[in-house]
Amino acid sequence: MLARRFASIETVQQKILLERLAGRTGQKLNLSNLGFAAYSQADEDGLLLAVFATLGMGKRLCVEICAGTGKECNSANLLLHHGWHGLLVDGNADHVAQGRRFFERHPNTATFPPVYMHSWVTRENVNDLVGGAGFTGEIDLLSLDMDGMDYWIWDALNVVQPRVIILEYQDILGPDRSVTVPYEPNFYAYKYPTTNGMPNYCGASLRAFTKLATKKGHRLVGCNSFGYNAIFVRNGLGETALPRVEIENCFLHPKTQWGMKHRYPEVANLPWQEV
Repeated sequence: MLARRFASIETVQQKILLERLAGRTGQKLNLSNLGFAAYSQADEDGLLLAVFATLGMGKRLCVEICAGTGKECNSANLLLHHGWHGLLVDGNADHVAQGRRFFERHPNTATFPPVYMHSWVTRENVNDLVGGAGFTGEIDLLSLDMDGMDYWIWDALNVVQPRVIILEYQDILGPDRSVTVPYEPNFYAYKYPTTNGMPNYCGASLRAFTKLATKKGHRLVGCNSFGYNAIFVRNGLGETALPRVEIENCFLHPKTQWGMKHRYPEVANLPWQEV
């Protein structure tokens, strides 16, 4: 009963915040002032709530690839407090088992928990995995945090058409390079140099992702406070409140400056692929 009570209080608080944000849809949003973390790594939960307050919640459908245990991911807050349904995928069987238990036992999702799938995701199988789980057509959110083949997976994924994408970019590459790691189905970032546990050779630059987003009909609208997760919104949606931002605006935090200076040299000579 106590867990249910606390879950209900948090849900009500967030719904009040959502109502207040929804009243500002005709104004340009300063996303940097609206972030907070409930289940996300940094302030992505607040950023996404502000974005969907502006755009509307839509069908409340999400797909997250590499969701871990679900206790720290970009979809969890929407699933737990805003009535969303989703597909969560991870390549670690133990993480998937923990995630299933978490959502099955949480009072807000126990009745109808998200689909939790154990699979190693490649560009060859991503559409079959997502579509086979019953997610096709328009969805509201796609989240990618693979520490690896993120660029190639997003490029290949066409069975769903997300209104919003949030993904992790390799901030140590800076704002100017348009590069990614070459495609490798069994890529594992941690066999390459890391810094304080952070993988240095993986993913793609923000410029590479922004070019891909443009091809897919989306625009960059902001990033998280530390400058490593970017948010893209489909063109034609919320353009007054969420206009396109410059790539350089996502490299202002000291963490990104430090990474470009100290982490990038560790992998500068590895085979980055221009895109």
